[in-house]
Amino acid sequence: MPSKSLTHRDYSVGWICALPKERAAAHAMLDQEHELLSQPAHDHNTYTLGSIGNHNIVIACLPNGEIGNNAAANIVTQMINTFPSIKFGLMVGIGGGIPGRVRLGDIVVSRPSGPFPGVVQWDLGKAEKLGFKRTGALDRPPRILLTALAKLEAFHDMHDSQIPKYLKDMANKYPKLVGKYTWSPRLKDPMLEPDISEANASLWGSVFIMIFQLLLALYRLLSGLQGPVEKIMPSMSDEKSIYEEPRGIDIHYGLIASGNQVVKDGTIRDRINQSLGGEVLCIEMEAAGLMNNFPCIIIRGICDYADEKKNKDWQEYAAALAAGFTKELLQHVRSADVDSERPVKDILQKG
Repeated sequence: MPSKSLTHRDYSVGWICALPKERAAAHAMLDQEHELLSQPAHDHNTYTLGSIGNHNIVIACLPNGEIGNNAAANIVTQMINTFPSIKFGLMVGIGGGIPGRVRLGDIVVSRPSGPFPGVVQWDLGKAEKLGFKRTGALDRPPRILLTALAKLEAFHDMHDSQIPKYLKDMANKYPKLVGKYTWSPRLKDPMLEPDISEANASLWGSVFIMIFQLLLALYRLLSGLQGPVEKIMPSMSDEKSIYEEPRGIDIHYGLIASGNQVVKDGTIRDRINQSLGGEVLCIEMEAAGLMNNFPCIIIRGICDYADEKKNKDWQEYAAALAAGFTKELLQHVRSADVDSERPVKDILQKG
């Protein structure tokens, strides 16, 4: 239940989500939930208000059925007018990873890389005789967040991430989220799945073991021998799946490619990556709509590989991982630094 009510000017952090499942993960990470405040008639966003540590946070989500950069930009415009003290933003949710660089269940955070500002809109440009040429550039993430990222990265060199703790706290507070927003052995990574020939070989090997055990048991029964069969031939139950336990959480910092189209083709994905010098870690759909009008960073839990095998199996867990990272990042953002920042609304109005 909401614990307290503040004013619109008490909120300094804007947290943007694209999907309801991302919003649920964000909500579950709040230390406290606050009472809702009034909104102008022209603000059609629905907000969740709360706090993490000393930071008061506004969470908003794109309307159902709306995706892409333009929809995200509209959400932000309304948010910063209703909450005029917001200093920076966080775009948090799921994305598609580049295989070989990241894996399902990893986290990707936008950060300047070489000539790139952290996020590039891959489908913004013009057609020329020699092909498609990208035009325009997006702003870098705000310094306050880049500083916090550096502190958090150093912290992770010395200590374990707090994300598993946050997911455990989430599960205890919201038991209904367990099984979808937490790790489950049902989650399979197609890049780690054996090919068909390996799977068939494994199947026939298991069948052989069963037949051998049955014949051995029959022989022992007829011979009057005693003792468990398992002492002679190991049981299939001794075999362990690589999916039995989570392998740990890998966090990557670098380039995110954003566009207004869903990418479900490995060839297109690889072409996008190659056009950006092979530096892309993640492909998603909303970030580019924010970067020039909302000082922010992008945080993505990897739920697929943006190819023909794209599905929704990993989405909730990946959303929870991204939200958990965001909560941990905010622990490294000093309140005094936030207070000294100019509100986003003032920056846009005065330049």
